[in-house]
Amino acid sequence: MDRNILTTDNREPTTGLGSAKAYAWAVVGMLWMVCLLNYADRQVLSGIFPALEKEFGFSKFQLGMIGSIFMWVYASLVFFAGFFSDRFSRKKLILGGCFFWSLITMTTGWCSLFWQFLLVRGLEGFGESCYFPSSNSMIADYHNHGRRSTALSFHQSGVYLGTIAGSWFGAWLAQHYNWRYGFYFFGGLGVVLSIVLLFFLKEPERSREKVAQQQSLWPTFFYLIRKKEVLLLMLAFVCVNMVAMIFLTWMPTFLYEKFHITLAQAGFFAVIFIQLMSVLSAPCSGWIGDQLTRKMKHGRLAVQIVSLLIGVFSIIFIGQAHSLVFLFVMMMLFGVCKSGYDAGIFGALFDYIEPNLRGAAAGLIIACGYFGGALGPLLLGAIATYGGTHESAINRMSLTISISAFAYFLGALLLLGVPFVLRGKGGESCSP
Repeated sequence: MDRNILTTDNREPTTGLGSAKAYAWAVVGMLWMVCLLNYADRQVLSGIFPALEKEFGFSKFQLGMIGSIFMWVYASLVFFAGFFSDRFSRKKLILGGCFFWSLITMTTGWCSLFWQFLLVRGLEGFGESCYFPSSNSMIADYHNHGRRSTALSFHQSGVYLGTIAGSWFGAWLAQHYNWRYGFYFFGGLGVVLSIVLLFFLKEPERSREKVAQQQSLWPTFFYLIRKKEVLLLMLAFVCVNMVAMIFLTWMPTFLYEKFHITLAQAGFFAVIFIQLMSVLSAPCSGWIGDQLTRKMKHGRLAVQIVSLLIGVFSIIFIGQAHSLVFLFVMMMLFGVCKSGYDAGIFGALFDYIEPNLRGAAAGLIIACGYFGGALGPLLLGAIATYGGTHESAINRMSLTISISAFAYFLGALLLLGVPFVLRGKGGESCSP
């Protein structure tokens, strides 16, 4: 057997397999570091838009294009990356992708023309599309049904910390030194990490029988979208991601214009409360999901539904807040609710998907979430700009943020439909 291949078992480790269980958690730790850089690399650009506008004279439209090209390329390719992760080495996809997108991140610091920024951001979307389907599929193989949500939620916490690191530290470097240094820093770390993990990350062995049963690309796609439970999970993710995109895109502007704080303060406050609470609460949400799953069907789904329903109220109050203290409290509550849903995205999906389709299913739900979620910032911007003359733009923005809570409510309703569509199938989980 290849020394870079480890056999995993979905049962709890027995006598003599303690080291295998410890390594399974080490895998989560290694992938957590890659996950953090995955998000730091993509977020570092958002904090330095004013610097690019000042140095190169880019218009708001051009900056929007630079920001959007990543999302479009990423969403277009992530399902295909997931499909290949079910058939080929996930270790090679993860580390090869990390090495590639990190190099591209470094070259972003050399750009000076509009087309160059478009090119590198598109290439970064290509490289990063390889990561999440492969990493979540690998973690699910290493961690059995009883602890899967806990493992996946620890990994998910890297998303939030990476968002903080990229947005804040990239802007800090731009303010005190040069905007290019953030790209050199995070890109260089990624190159080094991908080389180091080449010697430590091991691919779990997959059943040859399961691999032989794989279908080709389009039959796999149509099989997944015909599963009603998968379709409901995908639509719910679209709803939730619309709100997430609104907050990531418009919260700095909302804070700056409504509360008249500085741009630096707005950029910091826009991410720190939501993302930090998400970092702290995501592992707890995953653990609760695992405990409920041992006692009831659809336990992970239950955590997501409750989180979304509570999140409805936090979003309404965020839009209507008139004091910063109250706003920050509601943003922290939203962070807890957001991570309560996020912690179960892949764990819940894998409960209803055959193990040999985990990568493709993860890629498909991510693609739908990004394509559909991108509508959120666009709609809010359109309403704030063209929504009428009786209210100011910031008042229309406040109202639209509050109304976006309906997307969370709709997401909860869609998740509630999953047990009903499974009733005719006996409601059994596909995950071992």
